[in-house]
Amino acid sequence: MDVPTKRPKADGGVRALAGHSVLRPRDVAGGTSRTALARLVDKGQLERVGRGLYVPTKAKATAHHTLVEAAKRVPHGVVCLLSALRFHGLTTQSPHEVWLAIDIKARKPTVDWPPLRIVRFSGTALRFGVVEHELEGVAVNITSKEKTVADCFKYRNKIGVDVALEALRDYLRARGRSVDALMEAAVASRVTNVMRPYLEALA
Repeated sequence: MDVPTKRPKADGGVRALAGHSVLRPRDVAGGTSRTALARLVDKGQLERVGRGLYVPTKAKATAHHTLVEAAKRVPHGVVCLLSALRFHGLTTQSPHEVWLAIDIKARKPTVDWPPLRIVRFSGTALRFGVVEHELEGVAVNITSKEKTVADCFKYRNKIGVDVALEALRDYLRARGRSVDALMEAAVASRVTNVMRPYLEALA
């Protein structure tokens, strides 16, 4: 007579994946073990995209999927610069890395996926203009349009003056623009004197 063995809660694990587009073992209700997740990978129900990072094979990924993956790996990070420009539609650039701001004293993340470009902000520069967006059911912190444009001028030597100018030009053309909000962001990023001549020329 065969003695039934206790099988892992695969079905429960699958149900626990509902609503997740990207997950880590600790994200799954009931504390699904790595072994159980490995079984789901073997069954083709999950895909391992990085160390400790999984994606349900039937998940509907959006154009911002890599931002979601970055937020899962570095929850305290803030999507900024080229990645934030892309999110806001203020650039023709298509960065292959996720640009992420972290505190100047924070430990640099060790991540195999997605590829990250870490920038260090401090104080007001890190806190000001951060907006939480829900993407694929995940909270992702992204700098506002105004803060993103200001940061581009602050890091113009890193990303290029042409990119900063393109961002400013596109922002000024966009509906809902606010020069006051833009200058407030410039103050937070300490680039008021740098931005003002370009703003006066384009406004």
